[in-house]
Amino acid sequence: MKFRITHRTTYRYAEAVTVSQHAARMTPRSGKRQQCSEVSFTIEPPPALQSTRTDYFGNEVCVFSVQGLHRDLHVTARSIVQTSAREELNLDLSPAYGETRKQFLDPVSPALCEPYQFVFDSPQVKCLPDYAAYGAQSFAETTPLLAGVRDLTRRLHKDFIFDSTATTVATPLNEVWENRRGVCQDFAHLGIAILRSLGLPARYVSGYLRTVPPPGKPRMVGADQSHAWFSVFCPTVGWVDFDPTNDCIVGEDHPVVAVGRDYSDVSPLVGILTGGGQHEVIVGVDVEPLA
Repeated sequence: MKFRITHRTTYRYAEAVTVSQHAARMTPRSGKRQQCSEVSFTIEPPPALQSTRTDYFGNEVCVFSVQGLHRDLHVTARSIVQTSAREELNLDLSPAYGETRKQFLDPVSPALCEPYQFVFDSPQVKCLPDYAAYGAQSFAETTPLLAGVRDLTRRLHKDFIFDSTATTVATPLNEVWENRRGVCQDFAHLGIAILRSLGLPARYVSGYLRTVPPPGKPRMVGADQSHAWFSVFCPTVGWVDFDPTNDCIVGEDHPVVAVGRDYSDVSPLVGILTGGGQHEVIVGVDVEPLA
């Protein structure tokens, strides 16, 4: 699939900001199954300084500084993304859970050092016995790894309610666990916490989700979503992405923007500023399929 993606973010401040510095992770990644081109950023007020770098996890980051009084900040990222479907996976032919888990116990092979870093706690995801007990219902020692993760994805979709009003980006994961409701970010964090509690490497993925209009209805501009899901490492095939919010294995309708340990590594726009007081954030995403 080929998409034109537009991601707009507006900050409206109650008081004037004198200077602000920001990092935007809104550029989709390029890799084996996805290529990104024609990337552009429109920033108002125009930044005094702007540059691009690649962070530790391989995500492209646009860094900029706005100097001078302003009460609004508008950031629009545009790109063209070509995605392709993963080769069909036979989940039952993946290595057994018990065999895979043993590969991530000390000592770890040098070939597995990259995924090994995603076994541990991160700022927003902590391993807990309750998470391990929940996950164990999907994994016997001989369960094929990817079949077990697929079952876990189904259970998360069934047991947790999507509720856009239940949480914020600051809601602790234990509250999501207790209340059994949240949004895609929360469900991605839950999947990661459960898998890591079982000794498996799992990472957070941010991206977009193309929505398909009902038959006979036009596509609504701006109706698409900024989205999140989790990825698990399988030694025989590499990273495989699962979307618990939509109960599916991630495909070509899920353009990827960034990967990290959790949301704190991939937030679309972060910054520090002087002044501003209270603020309002407005986000709009358009994922337009191209012929």
